[in-house]
Amino acid sequence: MKTEVIDTGKIRVLDIKADNGIVLKSAEDALDILANAGYGYEINKIIIRRENIIPDFFDLKTKIAGDILQKFSTYNGYLAIIGDFADIQSKSLHDFIRESNKQGRILFKPTITEALEIFG
Repeated sequence: MKTEVIDTGKIRVLDIKADNGIVLKSAEDALDILANAGYGYEINKIIIRRENIIPDFFDLKTKIAGDILQKFSTYNGYLAIIGDFADIQSKSLHDFIRESNKQGRILFKPTITEALEIFG
């Protein structure tokens, strides 16, 4: 897993880049990411790509998304999941994405630029 700090002048965001697969698959992984971002970089805003998240995250019945996102909420973290979500068939997941984007703590955006605009 590679990380890069994006500094816009207003905010700092930790961009997690994983060329080799899944880096976020559990609530424990979320805690590790938040701790590393907070203690290592003093950052609470994280960007991660859809393909680096366990696919079961996007099946709300598994409760993985709820467990992971609860950690971000509890520990004052912000998460932007970057990717294309048009292929998702679940109405409940589309509703979840829409409501998450309204709240602003957890974002589902197609580009990093769009996420930074909301974070900043």
